[in-house]
Amino acid sequence: MDIIASITTQFGLQRWQVENTVKLIDEGNTIPFIARYRKEAHGTLDDQVLREISERLEYLRNLEKRREEVRSAIEGQEKMTDEIAAALDAAVTLAEIEDIYRPFKPKRKTRASVAREKGLEPLAQYIFSQPASGKTPIEAAEEYIDEEKGVASAEEALQGAMDIIAEDISDDANIRRRIRNLFTVTGVVTSKAADPDKDSVYAQYYDFSEPVNKIANHRVLAIDRGEKEDFLKVSVTLDISKALGVITSVTLLNNGSPCTDAVRDAGADSYTRLIMPSIEREIRSMLTERAAAESIKVFAANLRPLLLQPPVKGKVALGLDPGYRTGCKVAVVDATGRVLDTGVIYVTHSAAQKQAAKETVSRLIRRYGVEIIAIGNGTASKETEIFTAELLKETGSNAKYMIVNEAGASVYSASKLAAEEFPQFDVSLRSAVSIARRLQDPLAELVKIDPKAIGIGQYQHDMPQKELGQALDGVVEDCVNNVGVDLNTASPSLLTRVSGINSTVAKNIVLYREENGEFTSRAQLKKVPKLGAKAFEQCAGFMRIAESKNPLDNTGVHPESYDAAKALLSECGYDIKDVAKGGIADLAEKVEQADSEKLAEKLGIGVPTLNDIVKEMLRPGRDPRDELPPPMLRTDVMDMNDLVPGMEMQGTVRNVIDFGAFVDIGVHQDGLVHISRITDKFIKHPSEVLKVGDIVTVWVLSVDKAKGRISLTMKQPKEAESVG
Repeated sequence: MDIIASITTQFGLQRWQVENTVKLIDEGNTIPFIARYRKEAHGTLDDQVLREISERLEYLRNLEKRREEVRSAIEGQEKMTDEIAAALDAAVTLAEIEDIYRPFKPKRKTRASVAREKGLEPLAQYIFSQPASGKTPIEAAEEYIDEEKGVASAEEALQGAMDIIAEDISDDANIRRRIRNLFTVTGVVTSKAADPDKDSVYAQYYDFSEPVNKIANHRVLAIDRGEKEDFLKVSVTLDISKALGVITSVTLLNNGSPCTDAVRDAGADSYTRLIMPSIEREIRSMLTERAAAESIKVFAANLRPLLLQPPVKGKVALGLDPGYRTGCKVAVVDATGRVLDTGVIYVTHSAAQKQAAKETVSRLIRRYGVEIIAIGNGTASKETEIFTAELLKETGSNAKYMIVNEAGASVYSASKLAAEEFPQFDVSLRSAVSIARRLQDPLAELVKIDPKAIGIGQYQHDMPQKELGQALDGVVEDCVNNVGVDLNTASPSLLTRVSGINSTVAKNIVLYREENGEFTSRAQLKKVPKLGAKAFEQCAGFMRIAESKNPLDNTGVHPESYDAAKALLSECGYDIKDVAKGGIADLAEKVEQADSEKLAEKLGIGVPTLNDIVKEMLRPGRDPRDELPPPMLRTDVMDMNDLVPGMEMQGTVRNVIDFGAFVDIGVHQDGLVHISRITDKFIKHPSEVLKVGDIVTVWVLSVDKAKGRISLTMKQPKEAESVG
C-alpha cells in the first residue's frame, strides 16, 4: 500500500503536503510545533488536521505491519498462492486481512479439528466437490468407519465431515466479507428488557430496534451500558434467507449432485453456529468503536473551548467550595493565584453560624480587595449562591460571582501534585483554591487535572481509556501552546504540556528559576539540565518572557526567525524598541504595500511565517483568549421556580452532546436545548453550531420541577411563546 497516496486521497490534500508532514513527524517534531512553525512545509494545515494525519499514519503503518506478519505466517506454512498474495495486497482494512488469515490461523480444539484428527477430511472433500453422480454422503461415509480412530458409525463419519465443511465455509474470506456487508446494510440492532418488570433509565430500550446503518452513536453507547448493567439483552439480526443465499451462491456447485443437500445443510450450520455469532460480535464491536470514536471527538471538541475560556485577569478572587456537613471551604488568592487566606464557613447550619459566615467573608472581601467570587457547582451550591447574593446586597460590595464547574477539583485536591503544591493545606481547602483559580485562569488550573475527570461529553467511562486519554491530551497540548506560557510563573503541570517538554524537564525549569531567579531571555532555557537542542527548538516559541530585554521573547516569534523579524522591522523603517512600546499598528499595512511575497523571499522565509511575525508584532504578549466574550458574572440568584415558558435568558453552554446542548442559565440546573431546537437549518451534530463556553440567548420551553428538568430553545421567540 502507498500510505502517502492513501492519506492524500482521504484528506483531499496534495502529495507534497502529506510527504512533508510525515517527514516532520518521523523527525520527532511535535504537532503544535509543526502546526505553528513549519507552515510552509505542510501548507498551513491546522493542528487538528495534523493530528488526524498522524493518527491515520499510525493506523496504516500498523496495518502494513500486520499484513507482513500474516504473509510471513502463511509462507511459513508453505501455503502461499498468487491468489492469496494478491488478496493480501488488495486488503485495505484489518478485518479483510484477518479474514484472509483465518483458514491458516492456529485454532483451538473445534469439532472440525477433532474430525480431521479422525481422518475424515477426504470424506469432507468428496462431499464438498459435489460429483454429478456417485455415492451419497452416507454411503461414502461407511468407508470411514474406524473404531480405533473413534468413528463408530457412518452417521458419526458424516457428521464429522459436515463439521469440516461448515468450518471451511466459515473460513471463506469472500463469504465472510459478503455476509458482513449484509449485516452492515440490512442488519437490525434489537434490544429487549432483561426483566420487563424492572424499571430503569433504559426503559426506552426495553423493546427497541433500529437498522445497523442508521442507529445513532449515543443510542449504541446507551444500549451497550444497559447490557453491561444487565438491564438489556442486545442482538443484531439479519434475514437468514439472505445470508444462506450468499453461502449457497458460493458453495453449491452442482444442484443435481447427490451431495448437494449435505453441502446446503453444512452451509446452514456454518451460518447459525459459526458465521452469524462471529459477525454479530464484529458488528457490535464496529458500532461501539464508531460510537466511541465519535464520542471522543465530541469530548475533544468540548474540551478545547473549555480550556480556552477567557481568564479573569488581574483580580483578587475568593473561591467557595460548598458543602453541608463539613461546611463551605474558603480560599482567597491574589491576581497571580498566590494563596492569601483560607478558612471554613457554615452557610447551611444555624442562623448564628450563617451570620458568622457573612462576617468572615465580608472581612476577607474588605481586607484583600476581593473583586470576583467563584462558587463550585457541587453539593450545597445553591445555598452558597443564595448566601453570596444576599451578602453582596447587604454589604454593597462591587464584587461579582460566577458558578464554576468543579468537576475534577476533588481529583486534583487528593492528587500527589496538589500535595506537593499545597502541603500545608487540607484536601478540602485545596479544592477551594482550585475553584478560585479556575475563574482566574481556566487553562492554567485545568491542566493539573486528568482531562477525563473534567466532566464533558458523554459516557466517558465507557470509552477506550487509552484512545480517550490520547485525544484529550492532544487537545490540552494544542491549547497550551496556542496560548503560550509565561516562563516565569508557569507551574510544572503547565510546562509539561508545552511542546517538547516532559515532566522531568518541566521540574528542572522551575528548579532553575528558583535557584537563579527569573528568566530574562529564551536563550537561558539552554542552560536548564536535560533541555537539549531539539527540546529548545520545539518549546522556545511557545514560552513568553514579559521581562526580557528582547521584546520578541514575549511573542510567538520563534528564535530561529529573530533575524528575519529584525530585518523586517528595518525594511519597514522600525526598530526592535518599537515593538517593546506596545506593538506597531501599521506594520501589516506596510508589509502589504511592499508585496508580502517579495518581502518574504528577501527575508528568507515563507509568506505564512512572515504573516505570523507581523501578527505577533502588532500585539506583543497577546493572549488569544482575550478576543473571546468574557465569562458571565452575576450579582443575584435565580431559582427554577422563577422560570416560566417563553422567558428569554442569557446562558453559558456547559456541554455539547449528540442530541443537544446543556446550558447554564443560573438556576443550578442546566437546561437542555435539543438538537431540533438549536437552529432552523438542518445540522448533523450540535457542535456544528455550539461549543462549550458560548454565551447564548435561550427561551424557556418547559420546566419539570419534579424531575429537575428544564427544556430550552434557541429558536425565535415566537416559537417559544406559542409553545408556552
